[in-house]
Amino acid sequence: MLRIGVAGIGKISCVYLDNLTGMFGKRVKLTALCDVIFERAEKAAAEYHVKACRTLDEMLGADVDIVLNLSQPKFHFDIAFASIKAGKHVYNEKPLCTKREDADVLLKAAAEKKLRLGGAPDTFLGAGLQTCRKLIDDGRIGNPVAATAFMMNHGPEHWHPSPEFFYKQGGGPMFDVGPYYLTALVHLLGTVVRVSGSAKISSPTRTITSEPLNGAIINVEVPTHVAGVLEFAGGAIGTIITSFDVYSHTLPCMEIYGTEGTLRVPDPNTFGGPVYVRRFREEKWSQIPLINTYTEDCRGLGVTEMAEAIEQGRPHRASAELAYHVLDVMHGIHEAAGEGKYYKTVSKEQ
Repeated sequence: MLRIGVAGIGKISCVYLDNLTGMFGKRVKLTALCDVIFERAEKAAAEYHVKACRTLDEMLGADVDIVLNLSQPKFHFDIAFASIKAGKHVYNEKPLCTKREDADVLLKAAAEKKLRLGGAPDTFLGAGLQTCRKLIDDGRIGNPVAATAFMMNHGPEHWHPSPEFFYKQGGGPMFDVGPYYLTALVHLLGTVVRVSGSAKISSPTRTITSEPLNGAIINVEVPTHVAGVLEFAGGAIGTIITSFDVYSHTLPCMEIYGTEGTLRVPDPNTFGGPVYVRRFREEKWSQIPLINTYTEDCRGLGVTEMAEAIEQGRPHRASAELAYHVLDVMHGIHEAAGEGKYYKTVSKEQ
């Protein structure tokens, strides 16, 4: 089993650590943790019976084959690049990093070292989206012609203990939750070749209402409502809206529209279902049985699958190329919105 060291012990780390020592514990081995606040690493290390490291350098010198990077997005590049230089495979939480040029550096560095680089989200490997992909491949809705995706809420300052980074560079609804939706769309429909978009900052400040920072003010630096149009190489056209400005809505998470029917896709931020299809002339939606067992919160599936791919000498599925393509699309939507013109992507999903 390949050994995993985790950099960054924050809110999302709990489910990763539970799964890497639980459902995936016979496939990979968790060996070390580090965090800029050593006490957090120390507490988690005691709970999971692994080594706590005071620095990333200390962890890179420990018994670690893969660095699982769960730090804030602004640290993704530095931690990943240092890990690759140290000869470690890397799996980053989303987004792969905040800048396209940094992503390009990471891909080249990993290739030169013959190391694997992967990135979240891995929800597309779950039962829900894998079932959707099979339905499309089997022709259940005919040829896909269009898609819609909506992720709208009123921001993380109401529940996250430290939500400031969501409103800084590398944050916002598109970069925070957009990767789940865009990864799902790319998985189902293929490469995005051109995008356009509109975006705005609806309020220059946000007030935190969660603890322990209740009442603190956040200065907003990134668009909080982003709408994009995606043109896929296969001919389909997609519409995506991500927003931290909406209190409630009745729109679906995602739907794919084909020449023979419609596919209702489950929340791409989850691994399970339900999945529904309604074909031409059918009066009702049909719920489709899921094709694999990954229905619960299986975060860690992507890095586990990457570890197995390394051992088996095959490509891994939550690849850096896919994560880079999603990053390219997100930047493209923002740039198209700012410049008032189309953006042609420079990347491919594989």
